[in-house]
Amino acid sequence: MTGTHQTLALVLFSAFVAVTLGITTWVGRNRHGSAEEFYAGGRLFSPMENGFAIAGDYMSAASFLGISGLIALFGYDGLLYSVGFLVAWLVVLFLVAELVRNCGRFTMADVVASRMRERPVRIAAGTSSVTVSVLYLVAQMVGAGSLVALLLGGKSGAAQAWTVVGVGALMVIYVSLGGMRATTWIQIVKAVLLMGGTIALTALVLTRFHGDFNQLLRTAAARSGHGSDFLVPGLKYGGSWTARLDFISLGLALVLGTAGLPHILSRFYTVPTARAARRSVIWSIGLIGSFYLMTIVLGFGAAAIVGSGAVRSSNAAGNTAVPLLALDLGGGAGSTGGTVLFAIVAAVAFATILAVVAGITLASSASVAHDLYASLRRPGAKQHSEVAVARVAAAGIGVLAIGLGLLARDLNVAFLVGLAFAVAASANLPVLLYSLFWRNFTTRGAVWSVYGGLVPALALVVLSPVVSGSPTSLFPGVDFQFFPLENPGLVSIPLGFLAGWLGTVTSAEPPDEAKYAETEVRALTGAGAV
Repeated sequence: MTGTHQTLALVLFSAFVAVTLGITTWVGRNRHGSAEEFYAGGRLFSPMENGFAIAGDYMSAASFLGISGLIALFGYDGLLYSVGFLVAWLVVLFLVAELVRNCGRFTMADVVASRMRERPVRIAAGTSSVTVSVLYLVAQMVGAGSLVALLLGGKSGAAQAWTVVGVGALMVIYVSLGGMRATTWIQIVKAVLLMGGTIALTALVLTRFHGDFNQLLRTAAARSGHGSDFLVPGLKYGGSWTARLDFISLGLALVLGTAGLPHILSRFYTVPTARAARRSVIWSIGLIGSFYLMTIVLGFGAAAIVGSGAVRSSNAAGNTAVPLLALDLGGGAGSTGGTVLFAIVAAVAFATILAVVAGITLASSASVAHDLYASLRRPGAKQHSEVAVARVAAAGIGVLAIGLGLLARDLNVAFLVGLAFAVAASANLPVLLYSLFWRNFTTRGAVWSVYGGLVPALALVVLSPVVSGSPTSLFPGVDFQFFPLENPGLVSIPLGFLAGWLGTVTSAEPPDEAKYAETEVRALTGAGAV
């Protein structure tokens, strides 16, 4: 990239960072220091505000950079991510949003612990939430590194590494100083910027082909190097039975994982009522649905205009397809229009990453403080000490995410998010659904459900081609691959449900029918909700 590209993009990066740090500082001055303020923003956000914030939290670097890149490289098979991410919100709307808002206070563990013995359940749920959050954070770090590497010419490993460190430092500052209120406003600003940038790029792509989507698809197929195979299933997931099972596994993870993501569940506590939580989801579905439809145009647009080969040569995982598309749409390398559009898209993508990592870090630090620390602290400790622990936890989680982000920087960000979704669907969703809908569910069932999904999911990832045994693995020089699928969801999700059932039916502890009745009434009516 030219010096003009770098300068303009860096100016726009800096402007967004300055604005968001300003928001964080202002909110930090006006905070009350209570747990409710830090974790839930005082529960004062309207459904529209929370809907925009949920959309901002969900439309991550995986969506903007990763999905478009996968479509640009693999055509039809890349669409699974767009479809899966969107359909997942129907599960959230009908099964989770209102019930979680009524039954919990700050975290997913609140919902489960309301009818179980608190300590073992909170430790299990807190451990799972932190694990999912760290995996999700790694994807955002990789996206940030890819973006800045492209900006600086694609060859600067040191710049990529320092970018990951910088993003990690910023997210710790956002969470530590501003809590949920600052994080929410950062996400709202980011959602508006991202929707505006995506709409503009989509309009430019369609204008280039005179509104003829068929012509766009034909050109994309011609320039992909795969011909008509680019527009039919099978290019990435159809070569063997293993690939087809991977396709099913990924679909299950994407559709079921959203309802178990800690940073999404925590957003339902920022509104005053369950009705507001449901309306928030409806707002977010409208925004997210529109966005994912546009990523299809951007992915095929990148294949048609930039070419799949050029996208792959810039970044093997396809993470730079959208910035390259913006450069071409604006007039190409060296043109003023290309420079401006590239810089805007790069800045929007960077804003996307910063906003999402802030939300995830807040949710994971809340799990550490509210679930893990609260379960182990001595009785009678003051509540504000929990908030202090959350701020320290944010720093620790930031350091861990930075280290893993540097290790995984050559993997596709949408693929990395798929792994996080698989773990969430395996460990968090079973215990959540059992707690809300199964009268006989017990404490042992809850603990077994979490670990019975979490441990197999992580173990299968370690033993999969993602970590070893292939040229694109994290450790290509060694081979301890025993599990053939890249996404563990097909095996680990059923195991999570099975472990919860098995733990319950073998438990000597009788189910507490009175507590279940109380939970059921509270979930369905909101009576007694915080």
